[in-house]
Amino acid sequence: MNLKPENLASTVLTVGDPERVEKVSQYFDTLTFKTSKREFNIHSGTYKGTPLTVMSTGMGTDNIEIVMNELDALVNIDLKTRREKEEKKSLSIIRIGTSGSMQSDVPVDAHLASAFAVGLDTLMHFYTPAYTEQEENLRQRVADTLQIGFTPYAVGASRRLLQKIGANMLTGVTATCPGFYGPQGRSLRLVPAIPTIIEKLSQTETGIAGLRLTNFEMETAGYYAMGRLLGHEMLSVNAIVANRVEQVFSQDSEKVVDSLIREVLKKVAE
Repeated sequence: MNLKPENLASTVLTVGDPERVEKVSQYFDTLTFKTSKREFNIHSGTYKGTPLTVMSTGMGTDNIEIVMNELDALVNIDLKTRREKEEKKSLSIIRIGTSGSMQSDVPVDAHLASAFAVGLDTLMHFYTPAYTEQEENLRQRVADTLQIGFTPYAVGASRRLLQKIGANMLTGVTATCPGFYGPQGRSLRLVPAIPTIIEKLSQTETGIAGLRLTNFEMETAGYYAMGRLLGHEMLSVNAIVANRVEQVFSQDSEKVVDSLIREVLKKVAE
């Protein structure tokens, strides 16, 4: 990622779109470092005295696996000796993303914090995460609903970040899909294997008091699972830009994303 340890803040804000990085860093008081490589565009600086790094990741949990491993390496591996450090550092990583709603009462232009995420991809079949009883129950319920031939993974957010950054936001369980078209029930020429996947997920009981499957996107579960494995605190907050149930779309998605960016920055600096 063309990044060295001294260029990385302990609080990292992530966005999918490389062009969105500047839409975050424009609010920084100082901008001390900039670099880019492939889809990874990275700015570091300060906001109201708080050191921050904002970076783009591109789309999908395959990219998140790269991002998380390399961010962790910057703080927990001695890059000269190539040995793991004895004393580990935990980063706070907050995804600021866009998402679609799968519940009629989760409106467009809302801000939603993901208390849990369910990964419908197979990334965690190549790792060995530990699940809580609550998470194990959730992943089994989704597996039973979709019958997709494998058990999805489910991981919760950092409680500290959820309480700090997600305060006053809607909360729910986010489904992370491994694609934009078929895995989200959309079609152009190809017919999805589960054309009603959003409807099926929206009606699935999570087994978690007060929480439903509320929205879908393409990264959150990968963040949460890799954060669990590597010891970093994770939170995904979402600008709801579409409601698939009501077929309603935001009339100004950039405005709602900007309001989410400013809310996150405010709460990070508090």
